[in-house]
Amino acid sequence: MMSGISRYLGTLMAVLLMGAASLHAGELLVKDGDAIAFLGDSITQAGAESPMGYVRIVTHSFEANGIYITPIHAGISGHKSNDMLNRLDRDVLSKNPDWVTLSCGVNDVWHGANGVPLDAYKANITKIVERCQDAGAKVMILTSTMIGEDEPNANNQRLIAYNDFLRALAKEKKCLLADLNA
Repeated sequence: MMSGISRYLGTLMAVLLMGAASLHAGELLVKDGDAIAFLGDSITQAGAESPMGYVRIVTHSFEANGIYITPIHAGISGHKSNDMLNRLDRDVLSKNPDWVTLSCGVNDVWHGANGVPLDAYKANITKIVERCQDAGAKVMILTSTMIGEDEPNANNQRLIAYNDFLRALAKEKKCLLADLNA
């Protein structure tokens, strides 16, 4: 299942980052030499480590189009929004990325009592986006993938509010959005 998710994420992100050029007078958003930080949890970590991982697919998609990016791997298994906020400076901002992709929410919900409640999640994610933008990085927000393949399960129902927030925040902060849970 991870390779299916990775292929989907990689393809969607590459299409958005390259295809969004039509929204900007035919100019590609990602430029040759840009650094892209991939901030996230185990899906992002596996996306950098696996040959079919989404970080590698995005990197190879750019290379196939003559754009050579520097990927910054910032995915750590089990991490939630509070963890990502706590390590943002060390793992992302200190590396001066041109872009940051943010994949966060599954563990905030899935970890139940050890997760992050919606209000705290909103504050954490807003701070991450604002700090990235203040540092000059453009941000792409990814909505969270489903938790298991059972859409009506309780975790996926809780995740709806988290993803709705991400969609609204992307619009408010003028971020690209990869809606993986549409």
